[in-house]
Order: sequence, then structure tokens, then C-alpha cells
Amino acid sequence: MNSDWASEDDLMNDVPLTGQRIDLDGGSVAWWPCHIGRNAIVGTNCSIGALAHIGQRVTLGPDCKIQGAAYIADECTLGARVFIGPAAVILNDKFPPSGDRTKWQPVSVGDDAVVGGNATVIPGNDVGERTVLAAGAVLTKPLPAGEVWGGNPAVFLMTRDDYDAKRGTHHDR
Repeated sequence: MNSDWASEDDLMNDVPLTGQRIDLDGGSVAWWPCHIGRNAIVGTNCSIGALAHIGQRVTLGPDCKIQGAAYIADECTLGARVFIGPAAVILNDKFPPSGDRTKWQPVSVGDDAVVGGNATVIPGNDVGERTVLAAGAVLTKPLPAGEVWGGNPAVFLMTRDDYDAKRGTHHDR
């Protein structure tokens, strides 16, 4: 091996291989490295995974779970008990890069909604309460409450009640 090259062992000695816990107000936690933008509001008992990006002026309701590498654009709003899967993307700029916030269309995600891993929500398309957007789906229109959608573009798959029955759970709110 060329002596000008560092060995993998030498390079990895000082690199933390596990995320570091960051305790936030209200019992919420984030895992480093992640980004929480200026004036973002993080509700109580939320969890934000490593490599997640929470934009400026984003609001997370209580008990939200944001998985690693998720991206939530500036000014989007998540209700209570929302789950955002790993690498999911919620956008706000329909014609990027506009550079003009008046043209943004931030997304609102309703209480108890799920956005699956690697799903994409196109700007201006709200996700209703108790709605599930399946992993890998691309949402191109607003979704009503209590439904499950998947695919590219996302299409109706079943009701949330049917989804919960398949999971062996029920909605008690």
C-alpha cells in the first residue's frame, strides 16, 4: 500500500458511527446529524432521525416521528402523531428554484397521517387526517382523510379502516 494513503482503520478511528442524541424541549429528541431550520416549531414527544431536514418555519405537531433522511421543506405543517418514513420528501416549490416565497405551496399533513419511506409529496398537495401515502409513492393531488394511496402517480388503494384491519390495529381517536 502506498504510504501516502491513510488506511481505513486510521480514517475511521475518530468518526462516530452512531448518531448522537439531541434532547429538545417538550420531551422531543433529534439524532445528529440533522437540520432543524430557523423558527421551526417541534411539538412535544417528537422524534427526528439522523440526516433529516426540517425546513424553516415548519410546524410539527405533538408525537410526530420523522425518520432518517426525510426532507420537509420550509413552511410545511404536520399535525399530531404524523409518521414520515425514511427518505420521504415533502416539497413546497412547484417551479424550483423560484426564490420567491409568494409562489411556494407548502404542504399540510393531517393528524395521524403516514407518508411512507421514499414517498414524495409535490407542493400544494395536502395529506388528509388518517391518510396513508405508501412507500415510494408520488403524490400529485390533495388527498382526502382516511384513505390509502400508492404508486406513481399515487392512486387510491383502500380505506384507512381496511388498512388498519390488515395491520391488526384499529383507530381509537
